[in-house]
Amino acid sequence: MKIIALEEHFTNPALNADIQKQVQKLSPHFYEAFGNNGLVGSPNPEELMDLGDIRIANMDANKIDIQCLSYSAPGAQILPPAEAISFAREANDYLADSIKAHPDRFVGFAMLPTSAPEQAAIELERAVQQLNFKGFMINGRTDDLFLDHVKFRPILEAASALDVPLFLHPSLISKGIQESYYGGFDPVLSTRFATAGFGWHAETGIHAMRMILGGIFDEYPNLQIILGHWGEMIPPFLERLDLTMSGAAKHLQRSVSEYFTNHMYVTPSGMWSLPQLKMNMDIMGADRIMYSVDYPFIKNEEARAFLENAPISDLDKEKIAYSNAKQLLKL
Repeated sequence: MKIIALEEHFTNPALNADIQKQVQKLSPHFYEAFGNNGLVGSPNPEELMDLGDIRIANMDANKIDIQCLSYSAPGAQILPPAEAISFAREANDYLADSIKAHPDRFVGFAMLPTSAPEQAAIELERAVQQLNFKGFMINGRTDDLFLDHVKFRPILEAASALDVPLFLHPSLISKGIQESYYGGFDPVLSTRFATAGFGWHAETGIHAMRMILGGIFDEYPNLQIILGHWGEMIPPFLERLDLTMSGAAKHLQRSVSEYFTNHMYVTPSGMWSLPQLKMNMDIMGADRIMYSVDYPFIKNEEARAFLENAPISDLDKEKIAYSNAKQLLKL
């Protein structure tokens, strides 16, 4: 069984100084909470930076065939337009060079300067057509706006025209929300509550729901979205969402659950949870589940064993591990 892992991250310290300053403003204890401190989700910096021998040796040891690489959040999205444009271009070129060195092991998702939507659309076209990237990743909100806002239509139009998927990924939430909803505890605990523990998954679920309720998939019927972390809290609420909102959303052509199950793929993101797998198999079906580890924030060691030992058919395992991603990313 081959495995394609779709949410695997890297960073380039040479590019990161401005981003680190912005992160510090948004979340003063972020690097303390997710530094190399031994807590789950705190990567080894050497593993996060490496796009060569260390990463490939780890993939080989754990039988991961291909990683789809993306720049670690938040990336260019928290930079002003001029800086974001140059940053995204440099980061995408850096990733493309690493993919060229290992074309049988790596593919890429583009980073976009979303604070400059017209330029982001141009960069997506360049990344797909010239750099051979397989899609793009959006990390949370830009300027406190979700992707359903009209200013981001150039990006969605480009994605639709290029027929490439969007990985909708969590990122830092606004400082006011962090303090109001998640503050009041030890700073490291509050930071983790506001991010990987709960907050950024809830916000990513809201992001996906706003795209549905905003009519994005009526406007762009071929657009496909990938959600990590077993669908960012949405799948167990689909019945409730239909019950409470589908009738009120009279501008939509279909129910909330129909949009979700026809335009969203989910991945585990290293959450090796059998109940989550079973629930998503029931709700989404094996054709709408793909695989991800979230390396190096989550380690590769359990990835293969979890899927091999899952109580599902070999055909469904193959779909989840490899063939769904092969088809969606046109590998």
